[in-house]
Amino acid sequence: MTETYLFLKSLHILGVVCFLGNIIITAWWKTMADRTKQARLVAYAQRQVTLTDIIFTAGGALLILVTGIGNAHLLNMDYWHIRWLAWGLRLFIISGMIWVLILIPIQIKQARIARAFADGCEIPGIYWRLGRFWIVFGIVATILPMMNVYLMVFKQS
Repeated sequence: MTETYLFLKSLHILGVVCFLGNIIITAWWKTMADRTKQARLVAYAQRQVTLTDIIFTAGGALLILVTGIGNAHLLNMDYWHIRWLAWGLRLFIISGMIWVLILIPIQIKQARIARAFADGCEIPGIYWRLGRFWIVFGIVATILPMMNVYLMVFKQS
């Protein structure tokens, strides 16, 4: 049981690194690319945001969820009644809902718009307006899992 727990915990930490690392780094690179206002660079960065979110953010989220619940079951922990676990799961779900309902649709719209200006055309205003929403909701969706890290490390009841 100890080896299984440690294996799942290692995968859980790997998931957190992929998930949070990608969210933070993607936001940085997208913001820096957008600041250049160079259509080709902005379009390329937008494509990469979509791809890395599929691979690292979604992959990391899946690892976090499966290994976290797996270890809770392995240790017979009722994760809806242990305060730090319940709050952690709630924050994770809320962050996920923001991604699925707001951020991913914005990214898809921006990616479609970016394909149209990838050849160097002018970047339309709607791209920038969507980008502002992406930043605001992205900050919220990033702070929530960072709070989760605190809860998982310090396990406050």
